[in-house]
Amino acid sequence: MSGTTAPGPDGDTVSLRLAGPVDELAAELADRAAPAVHPYEVAALLESEGLTGERIRERYGHPDLFSLADELYRRVPRGFPEPAPAPDPWAPDHLRCALRGLLFALPGLAYPLTAPLWRGSGAVTALVVAGLVSWAWGQALGHRMYVRLATGRREAGLTARAGAPVGAALASLAALPVAGPGAAALFAVGQSVYLAAAGVLLVLGRERLLAVALLPLVAGGVLTLYGDPGPVWRVGLPLLTLAATTGLAGHTVRGALAAAPVPGAARPAYLPSLPYGLFGLAAGTLVLSTGGRHPYAVVALTVSMGPAEWLLYRFRGLSVAALRASATVRGFRLRTARTLALCLAGYLGLLVPAALLTDAPPGELASLGATLWIALLLQAFGVGRSPAAVCLVAAGAVVLVAVTGASPGPWFVPLCCSVAALVLAGVALYALGRPSAHA
Repeated sequence: MSGTTAPGPDGDTVSLRLAGPVDELAAELADRAAPAVHPYEVAALLESEGLTGERIRERYGHPDLFSLADELYRRVPRGFPEPAPAPDPWAPDHLRCALRGLLFALPGLAYPLTAPLWRGSGAVTALVVAGLVSWAWGQALGHRMYVRLATGRREAGLTARAGAPVGAALASLAALPVAGPGAAALFAVGQSVYLAAAGVLLVLGRERLLAVALLPLVAGGVLTLYGDPGPVWRVGLPLLTLAATTGLAGHTVRGALAAAPVPGAARPAYLPSLPYGLFGLAAGTLVLSTGGRHPYAVVALTVSMGPAEWLLYRFRGLSVAALRASATVRGFRLRTARTLALCLAGYLGLLVPAALLTDAPPGELASLGATLWIALLLQAFGVGRSPAAVCLVAAGAVVLVAVTGASPGPWFVPLCCSVAALVLAGVALYALGRPSAHA
């Protein structure tokens, strides 16, 4: 008498004693008969093995196929193999997220490199005005490009070709009356053109091309570490980066336009992109309100956008895993709250130490970072109105205090951002705690 093993009901193995032909057959077919939920499935398995009625009667002593199948169904313990784990559809690209964080920060090298040439009354204000218009337009245009990119690459290219030049022109026109004639006006125009072109490259997934275009600017930043590079380098290197970025953006758009059009592709409405533009305006105002008092805080925030984007992908991946593991809606909401807290803590865990290296109070940078990250998370799920409304209220309060000339103290901006972050966290738990949001 010999023996073998077969999967048991809990995935463990159990021993089958081979006392006769039926036991031998049960051992032979154990791995395929164990998952059967009815004897008929075992009967189908026996038929596929080519067992005839005569062989069943002579060798196994059963009158027919179904009798033998019923006997095997009773003898083989039930066992159901675990399905292979599904791949994470939102697995982040680590290198791409890190690169995007650098790409958000590296253009800032242009300011110390060129500042001796345009510094003067009204110059900073002109750059701020142009930057706010560029951020607002860029956020709205980026949203519209992503919507059209879901239809086809050519459709996104058409949107970029029409929208990017308009955004650069609007930002330039807003800055010129403030800057007046001179180098500051030229720099504001260059800033506006760069932001429009860089936005196109980022949305169309050409981060590496943008990194190549920024190399002259990086070289200029290195030169300033060793002394005054002189006006030729201060002007020529930023112009080279601007020309490369604009040319590569144009080349990328032309490549997108060469793609085959999608038949019957409908042009989406413009209004759904408006909240994203208003959020860009409000976010820019909040960042600049902190950056005006703590300039290096802006550097920390821009560099942190790479990890922030990585954590947005991780939130989506963890949410899908929570959806698979949850048996009730309440259980999924609790898992969503835990995931939100985990990802937000991970982001602030990187941002707060960065604040210690700058002149910004950690509390102010943390509250501002939390507000921006939760708003970006909601926007990633298509929730655009709530982040725009909450951030506009916070930015409006900051602007109102600045315009009236009041002195609310260093606690005012952190308080506004903290309240905004708490409200947005509540919105996120409500909107993203529903399974339908992750379908």
